[in-house]
Amino acid sequence: GDYGCTFTYSAQGGTNEQWQMTVGVSEDNGLFSCSIWRPQGKSYLFFTQFKAEVKGAKIEYAMAYSQAAAGALNDIPLKQEEFEITETTVSHREGKFRFELSKLMIVAKTPRDEL
Repeated sequence: GDYGCTFTYSAQGGTNEQWQMTVGVSEDNGLFSCSIWRPQGKSYLFFTQFKAEVKGAKIEYAMAYSQAAAGALNDIPLKQEEFEITETTVSHREGKFRFELSKLMIVAKTPRDEL
């Protein structure tokens, strides 16, 4: 509909890795979510850069993880200095990002029409 999520990246390795992306809108259309992750947990891709961008909404919350939960393993978040969040994007931070990404979650607020 009115909302979108785009994920762009540059990476090496990780032959035939399976990744998933889901987008959703809350029942009241107030929130838009976008998740990109590797269901098997840890990715073996060597990410040199990444950027997720939302269209039609402003980011309320976002988190990036070096490892996604799988089996007995938990999500392991990136350090705060490794990535940056703006109103519409989540991206790697040049010189600080340690090249590991397995999951990215974004929750954005959609514009409301005031009565």
